[in-house]
Amino acid sequence: MASIGLNSVWNPVTHPTIAQLVEPITDPVAVFLVIMAIMLVAPLLFERLRMPGIIGLILAGVIVGPYGLGVLERDSTIVLLGTVGLLFLMFLGGLETSLDDLKRNAGKAVTFGLLTFAIPMIFGTAVMLLLQYSFLASILVASCLASHTLVALPILARLGIMRAPSVTATLGGTIITNVLALLVLAVVVKANEGNLTLNFWLFLIPSLAIYTFATLWGVPKLGRWFFRQFGHDESAEFLFVLAALFVVSYIAGLIEIEPIVGAFLAGIAITQIIPQLSPLMNRIQFIGNTLFVPFFLISVGMLVDPLILVKEPRSILVAGVIVAAELASKFLAAWVPGKFFFKWPFPSTMVTFGLSVAQAASTLAAITVAFNIELVDELTVNGIIVMILVSCIASPWITERWGKQMKPEIPAATQQDQHQLGDRVLVPVANPNTEDNLLQLAIILAKGAGGTLLPFHILADQGGRIPAEAKIQQQQLLDAAVAIAHSAVANVEPIGRVDDSIDLGIVRAANERNASLVICGWKGYSTYRDNFFGSVLDNVVRLTTMPVLITRFPQPIENTQRVLLALSDVEESSPRYIQTLALAKTLAAELKAPLHLLDVSRSGQHKAKLDSAKQDDDISVEQLRGTLVGQVFKLLREGDLLMLIADTYRVGQPVMGRQPEAIARKQPETPMIIVHFPN
Repeated sequence: MASIGLNSVWNPVTHPTIAQLVEPITDPVAVFLVIMAIMLVAPLLFERLRMPGIIGLILAGVIVGPYGLGVLERDSTIVLLGTVGLLFLMFLGGLETSLDDLKRNAGKAVTFGLLTFAIPMIFGTAVMLLLQYSFLASILVASCLASHTLVALPILARLGIMRAPSVTATLGGTIITNVLALLVLAVVVKANEGNLTLNFWLFLIPSLAIYTFATLWGVPKLGRWFFRQFGHDESAEFLFVLAALFVVSYIAGLIEIEPIVGAFLAGIAITQIIPQLSPLMNRIQFIGNTLFVPFFLISVGMLVDPLILVKEPRSILVAGVIVAAELASKFLAAWVPGKFFFKWPFPSTMVTFGLSVAQAASTLAAITVAFNIELVDELTVNGIIVMILVSCIASPWITERWGKQMKPEIPAATQQDQHQLGDRVLVPVANPNTEDNLLQLAIILAKGAGGTLLPFHILADQGGRIPAEAKIQQQQLLDAAVAIAHSAVANVEPIGRVDDSIDLGIVRAANERNASLVICGWKGYSTYRDNFFGSVLDNVVRLTTMPVLITRFPQPIENTQRVLLALSDVEESSPRYIQTLALAKTLAAELKAPLHLLDVSRSGQHKAKLDSAKQDDDISVEQLRGTLVGQVFKLLREGDLLMLIADTYRVGQPVMGRQPEAIARKQPETPMIIVHFPN
């Protein structure tokens, strides 16, 4: 069965009855102008009316569509852009879904997914049989009720509740119910054709399993290689993400799975290698939510004939039954697990209901196929379209109404210690080749804490005239840093300075601008001269009165697959340990990487039990006997970001101690962050 959905031009089954005042606009520029005007005006107008802007886009599609004023035709261009928007909508849902969150909430996701599929299937089949539909037709219409589209997803992101347990369970359940609903569609079509054979099952189930594994395992592997090779080309990174989205979606269609399922899986795969607060993630979300998703919502509205109930009186009964069955079954599917299984507060249950009640993508695919093979009639199609309109209007309203009563999840980055570190982050920028990773790290910390990024460049004053070329280069470096910060929507204050000493200039600027943290790059080793007389980095670390992150990134920071925090004889109550652990948790959360805490003791008698860390589901803890360097060598693996706390400085030693340098020399490809606290 070829996958049919929004990628096929919809053939209306009825003719518009509203008089066409003008001929549909055909000029491409005028068509795009009308759509842009709708995207601008409709959300703003409805938000003024205290209604979700999404509703405005759908109703605007009804008004300008072929069943409204006929200003625009739902031609192949609208269908194409709507399909891209639909895929982007599912892709954004996947980007907001952490595999670790899904693993932790796997039981809840499976439970909700099965219930939100089974209950609508039972309700839908029963009511359609009562309306004297055939058994196969009843099953197929019921599958339309079982699936759902995450139309209200942008609202959750805006409210800051994307990672709430109820939302994570709903996102995971979406995969289950949509896949099962589409499998029902495939089975019904084959049964109607008389081709429901063993070969069909032997192809579908293995291909789905292989496809899912290949996407979730292969795309991150390929992405990390691509970012490692071309990580400094922002355009190449963005185009790679788009290519991954559409390739995975297209392959899904080839194996008779709806492309929307592939788009969702692509998002889950890609999010493992893109930090949540990075400029690249911001570009993806901005373009998707601002341009492509509104196209999809407008195209859905253009399907609706508002006068269908007047033209076909029996449609009132069919549409009413379908809408009532869909709303009742979806509410029951959210309320039963929320009330009896998971003990969610009522607002969380309602958000789950609001998010899962919307119908569009899979529903349109299923009913289109059913009508084309003459399994259902025009009245059923019209009833389904009415259900789409009602559910797409109800979904964002319910989600926003009850989502405001949920408490936004407070990540580690907003804890008090992390607020202090990320309040004002100063980053000296001098080398364009290493600037990206330092700024990415600074943006994660500053933006996560609601702070400000301070990119800094210094020109050495040797008592003579500073060349104009040096001033131009300074401005170019600062402008590039500002552009990166703006692309991530981070607060930024560039600092250009002329000073007689580079190291003292950095220290003075940090003090003058009230920096809370300084991030410096490190080559990974020091010479004997550096140890005794001090390099620029050594002097900065020794003289600053605020914490310093000494960093080395031989690979892009987004390639991090695990954060390894290695400590020796740690004091659990030590402020250094508390702040470093909060920092490690923040990085692990934003980099979508697990956090592993290693506590090494020479005697085997550990100073701290690390009970708080052991009770945290996001942290795995290992306490071993031996030397820190030796145990780190045993545990390090490809894709690790190693974090250490700097030792107390002694004359003749590297400023951060012997251990980090010993590791850096033997593991030159391992990214490292050494946290130095002032004495």
